[in-house]
Amino acid sequence: MDVGIRIKKYRQKQNISQDELAEKIFVSRQTISNWENNKSYPDIKSLMLLSDIFKVSLDDFMKGDIEEIRCLINNEKIKEFNVMGYIYMTELLILIISAYPLFKLESNIGLIIWISFFIVTLVTAGVIEKFKKSNNIQTYKEIIAFIDGKQLNYEETQQEIGKRMYQKILIAFLMGVIALIINLLIIFIMNNI
Repeated sequence: MDVGIRIKKYRQKQNISQDELAEKIFVSRQTISNWENNKSYPDIKSLMLLSDIFKVSLDDFMKGDIEEIRCLINNEKIKEFNVMGYIYMTELLILIISAYPLFKLESNIGLIIWISFFIVTLVTAGVIEKFKKSNNIQTYKEIIAFIDGKQLNYEETQQEIGKRMYQKILIAFLMGVIALIINLLIIFIMNNI
């Protein structure tokens, strides 16, 4: 980010020392030095004061930094979404693989362990759904675009919004089939114990 370089350039252009600038925006000289050396970043109030002092619009003062900050935030969200996806897939695999061995255990302890892990997996799925809803990504195409750090154009977004209802119905149907299979599996295992 080039804000530090711009602060130093504008400060020197106006022949203002770090101490004088610090006094004008109510921070320490060390803070100005940290900004100029990109060790820290000014808050929005300080940025507004700096743009007033340097007689430069906030837009011009920030230039490409806003886009860079936006990219950093998006990259963090993408990483978070990917981590949640890996955790969820791992939980599902463990849930599937552990079902038979846990149901074969004497007494109901295996069933209790499996149900507990099933609840944890459902909670993870809920967290992922909440994340998807807060970032307005619900269809497969929207998710892929989000992971790639891209945005759909207006027409593509409208098409995906139209698909959401059908996908919700399909997902509800698939969840019902999965629940039926799990119930049949549990009944089969319980009858054979």
